[in-house]
Amino acid sequence: MKSKVSFLPQSIIILEHENVKQNKTPLLDAMLDYKNKNCTPFDVPGHKYGRGAKELVEIFGEKALSLDFNSMKPLDMLSSPTSVIKEAESLLAEAYGADNGYFVVNGTSSAVKSMIMAVCKPGDKIIIPRNAHKSVVSALIMSGAIPVYIQPEYDVKLGIFHGVDTAKAINTINENADAKAIFLINPTYYGAVSELTAIVEHAHRFKMAVLVDEAHGAHLGFHGELPSSAMEAGADASAVSTHKTGGSLTQSSAIVSRNGLIQDSQIRKYLNINGTTSSSYLLMGSIDAARKNLALNGQEILRQALDIARFARDEINKIPGFYAFGKEIVGRPGVYGFDETKLVINSCKMGITGFELYDILRDRYNIQMELGDTYNTLAVISLGDTYESAQILIDALRHIASNNKRNEKYINHLKNVGELEVRMSPRDAFYSETERIKLKESAGRISCESIMAYPPGIPIVTPGEAITGEVIEYALHLKDNNALITDVEDIELNYIQVVK
Repeated sequence: MKSKVSFLPQSIIILEHENVKQNKTPLLDAMLDYKNKNCTPFDVPGHKYGRGAKELVEIFGEKALSLDFNSMKPLDMLSSPTSVIKEAESLLAEAYGADNGYFVVNGTSSAVKSMIMAVCKPGDKIIIPRNAHKSVVSALIMSGAIPVYIQPEYDVKLGIFHGVDTAKAINTINENADAKAIFLINPTYYGAVSELTAIVEHAHRFKMAVLVDEAHGAHLGFHGELPSSAMEAGADASAVSTHKTGGSLTQSSAIVSRNGLIQDSQIRKYLNINGTTSSSYLLMGSIDAARKNLALNGQEILRQALDIARFARDEINKIPGFYAFGKEIVGRPGVYGFDETKLVINSCKMGITGFELYDILRDRYNIQMELGDTYNTLAVISLGDTYESAQILIDALRHIASNNKRNEKYINHLKNVGELEVRMSPRDAFYSETERIKLKESAGRISCESIMAYPPGIPIVTPGEAITGEVIEYALHLKDNNALITDVEDIELNYIQVVK
């Protein structure tokens, strides 16, 4: 962030740094102060600063367990913050350019559900891209909202979905002017960014709230060469996965919002409904620290992350058979910007699937990638990556290329499953009377459950949609490639629950 110059009447120039307040960590400081008081605990958690969990102390360290607190007056309460948590959330909001900030300790899935429930009641319409995360489907079931799906743009060459086309989004808004909200993704798992500002401006003409899944964009807004964040684009609320790319502990997350179309009290109410009454102070403290680090050091650390990603991308593209796409995809349908920290490696011309490459890198080279799909494997370059770790990945790919007989043809180029017919609301289908039938015989029936591979956790069919032959074909393709199948009762995918 930049410094401001203000002129006093005496013509004395004062450099007023915008980040003076961001140097504070009010919640983390309060936690450390309380620990240093050596209070005798008769509250929970039962390990009493680690004394009752010696093995955990040996693994995680005495300091971590000594900061594992329960809610109390000196440390504030997440469900209705009035002191140090409130101040920490205010700093979070300021860092993201928002009016309000909320700590979330149940993951970004809980944040997404709370955002949607804060806006949509049973029967309300919400516009949603069809490549939205499974948490959106959960929100539809819980809220009773009716989805109006937009098909995102499918890239046949890369085998992935990008963002939504601006004209398509605007037309959908015009045709559903009574919708309470439009939900967008910024960026997609693979780094594509929609034309967020234009869509936000059009939605606001209809008093339609704009909700954004920024699970993979906690770092956006902290470096000028990255795409705009949801708040910079004028969105009303954003679910920010601080643990994914922001540096906080796993499961910690946040919502940031602006005043106007969404009431602050509504978001808090639904966070409390979806959340826990035993909020982890380790998670909340890590959000406080991560926010400070991004606000003060984001330019520097994200500059390094971008440089490492560009270095790795250039080196990988010198290896025959592999292709790591970059900003050259900007301008393709649904790609108005690209987050270069998403290092997606396409292995089609190597003659191996992304699923296979994912397993090979883990099992033979001790490299853990973020995900594998039919065509690609994803590496997330973030705050803790180094040139040395990037070089390990590059060397492994070189070794794979030199020891693999390339097959120039594309592998089983399945098309996407297409636009599915919504025959029931997700809530009605989920709660309907069901029957269990063979997946291979389910075409034309209404699904009562979702089928997806995780990651990325994007359903290929959701409750209320009619199953098609393409859905069955793609589901069995995922099974044949040993993808991790979730959210179905029969994870072997022999059977599926449908409306009776």
